[in-house]
Amino acid sequence: MSKYTDYQFKPFLQEAIAELGFTEPTPIQKEIIPLILKGKSAIGQAHTGTGKTHSFLLPIVQRINEDEQTVQAVITSPTRELAQQIYEALNQLVAHTDIRTKLYIGGTDKKRDIEKLTVQPQIVVGTPGRIRDLVKEDALHVHTANILVVDEADLAFDMGFIEEIDGFASSMPENLEMYVFSATIPEKLQPFLKKYMEAPTHINMKDKRPVAENIDFYLVPTRSKSRNARLLEVAQTINPYLAVIFTNTRKTAESVAHFLNSNGIRAGQIHGDLSPRDRRKVMKQIRDLEFQYIVATDLAARGIDIQGISHVINYEIPDDLEFFVHRVGRTARAGNKGTAITLFEPSDEDAVARLDKMGIPLQHKDIVNGEFVELKDRHARKNRVRQVNEIDQIAKAKVRKPKKVKPAYKKKMGWKMDEIKRKERRKRARGK
Repeated sequence: MSKYTDYQFKPFLQEAIAELGFTEPTPIQKEIIPLILKGKSAIGQAHTGTGKTHSFLLPIVQRINEDEQTVQAVITSPTRELAQQIYEALNQLVAHTDIRTKLYIGGTDKKRDIEKLTVQPQIVVGTPGRIRDLVKEDALHVHTANILVVDEADLAFDMGFIEEIDGFASSMPENLEMYVFSATIPEKLQPFLKKYMEAPTHINMKDKRPVAENIDFYLVPTRSKSRNARLLEVAQTINPYLAVIFTNTRKTAESVAHFLNSNGIRAGQIHGDLSPRDRRKVMKQIRDLEFQYIVATDLAARGIDIQGISHVINYEIPDDLEFFVHRVGRTARAGNKGTAITLFEPSDEDAVARLDKMGIPLQHKDIVNGEFVELKDRHARKNRVRQVNEIDQIAKAKVRKPKKVKPAYKKKMGWKMDEIKRKERRKRARGK
């Protein structure tokens, strides 16, 4: 399959695809769409920005029976923002149909949700906790749904939501089709998967999506400056459409946002401690382009899809380098170019080496007179020091202290060692 028309989608879906400007299915869509159309459970392992959402929405909508007034598919997402985005994408596909969709997330009026459930939706999108609550209240009847999608399963596990999904999945049909999407499949998630999935097809797109696609990776040393001072230099050097600055903790995010604002750079912030109301407010401000900079924790890397990010700035390198991939994956979306700038200190050398091994093409940069300039390979000084030490060891091994020492023997030993070092350096230079 190389075109959406090859799937023989219903006319309204073909129109929606054309309106969205989609031309060719992404790699994960080519793998997942046929499986869902055939009703075969699957695990899709893929990073953000791969077209994953439409890989399950398109075939699910295709399979909905509009005449059947029951819940036919349940889609869960661990964060309210992601659920909202899936719901909006879903409604773009069903805009010209009678298919009923509903969004159930925390932070909204649960009593009102229950009152409106006299008529059941055909597709449910929501957060695990709210869906479970509505099922427990016997308001939402998921026992009729044959399809369950668990999006961002590893994040759901990290946030403690797998038990809540289990709480309502257990009341769904025995022949339940489950589609699990996750960047990683942690070992602790396996019992849940085995409980509901019998021999699922495992699609791993991890190795098929080069992380460096359309992204320039700049590695900027802090040198003798603080991270804040260096960040300010970066901010004064770039002119982003929208830049997301990632920190490792909520406390640091608040501190960095305060620092930028106090230096005349208006920056919003997104982290787990914001109230639902504040998060909605910030998201609206972002959509209205009120900020050029957003300071965020890793929750935003996985839980929020922000459009138009031109730059990602790693204020700190994450402890789990998988999050580095999630962070930089926020830019260079939909064929656009992006820049990922990472600040680092000498203590980060091990993490930087691991990023090298992951195949990320880091460019060592400094900022001079308001411009990025190329630096020599950061390993050059290390290699030079190591080479000097090696030559010293060779010279010491070849020049021994005489058994009977005479006056000025140390000076003569020094001359011999210097001669050996010169020869060794010339030999190595010729070798290069």
